[in-house]
Amino acid sequence: MSPPVAVASPAAAPNSTYALFILSLINLVNYLDRYIVTVALPHIQRDFQLDNTQAGLLGSFFMVVFMLASPISGFLGDRVPRRFLVAGGVLLWSLATGASGLASTFAALMVARACVGIGEAGYGAVAPSIISDLFPREQRTRVLSVFYIAIPVGAAAGYGLGGWLSNAYSWHVAFYAGGVPGIILAVMAFFMPEPQRGAMDGPDAQKKLPFLVGLKGLGRNPAFWWTTSGYTLMTFSIGGLAFWLPSFLVNERGMALDRAGFLSGAVTALAGLTGTMAGGWLGDRMDQRMPGGGLRLSGVGLLLAAPLMVLAVKVSAHAPMFAIIFMAQFLIFLNSGPINAAIVNGVPPAFRAFAMGLNVLFIHMLGDALSPTVIGKLADVSSLAVAIQVNAIPVLLGGLALLMAGKAFRHVND
Repeated sequence: MSPPVAVASPAAAPNSTYALFILSLINLVNYLDRYIVTVALPHIQRDFQLDNTQAGLLGSFFMVVFMLASPISGFLGDRVPRRFLVAGGVLLWSLATGASGLASTFAALMVARACVGIGEAGYGAVAPSIISDLFPREQRTRVLSVFYIAIPVGAAAGYGLGGWLSNAYSWHVAFYAGGVPGIILAVMAFFMPEPQRGAMDGPDAQKKLPFLVGLKGLGRNPAFWWTTSGYTLMTFSIGGLAFWLPSFLVNERGMALDRAGFLSGAVTALAGLTGTMAGGWLGDRMDQRMPGGGLRLSGVGLLLAAPLMVLAVKVSAHAPMFAIIFMAQFLIFLNSGPINAAIVNGVPPAFRAFAMGLNVLFIHMLGDALSPTVIGKLADVSSLAVAIQVNAIPVLLGGLALLMAGKAFRHVND
């Protein structure tokens, strides 16, 4: 009896590295633009005479528009050339970021940020689908971790650039500078390779799927819904914390705005780089040991991070406070690759962009579209320190949901 012949995994597409490079740079600029507003917020509040609840609406309104546009982008991403959606979305949000600096009223700034949300939706739901068609399943967690490294690096750049330019010049100038890189990247994205859907999933992969059939299958996919639940709880907490952290450091720890922006960015960048890369490497290894292993890793990371978030705001000295913030962020960023790899691996190739768009809708609709305003309201009735401590509860619950997702993922392909 002859031994079984091993089936070799497909090699990555020829232009995959170039496409990953462009998409990752775009993701970096995406978060740079998104976080400029958070560190410029004290200046915006002063100029427009806003309380914390009103200022929180600036982040929430952006997220509402972004999340509502994401499923539409995902639906189109399963049917039209995805590089056109990426290029058009990047161009729109970059022009809208520059226009944010021209706003002379709070209402005008809200409209500009809404346009940023529409542009980002054209990119965010589609990019992971492109990456999954460029790299084989065995590499996706690591590759998506490279892509999601852009989140902490972009956030750090937004904190640093926004704080420096807002202090040295004005918050208007910070928005002007943030809009320039995306215009260049939009042109590069237009010439990016367009992989065939399901190219890395074998000949039996569903490359065409009627929308209602795909929607019915997604509705019966508990791994997707547990993953989305955990991701939503985490996004609520982390989105709100990221929005208010510079203000907390300035208002309740007495730090200068530029120093608060620099240190927040530096810690976020270091924790994000190390945590995301560690999560990608460990996630691939855990997935090889058991289906859903990467999700279990993510769940444990969130369970450990929750008490550290509470401890961080109880410490007054800056050095130990930032050390604790680093540890919490490292554990949270472990999940970037595993969660998104689980979503693209757990649905048919022909339905990935919509699944990502639907995931984006839920994580923002019930996550960081609400949390800046909720935390701002809690801060108005108590303090930012108390609000941040309460904000650790969703992280804890998110960790439990991701453990359930890991268990459910075992049966995805049954």
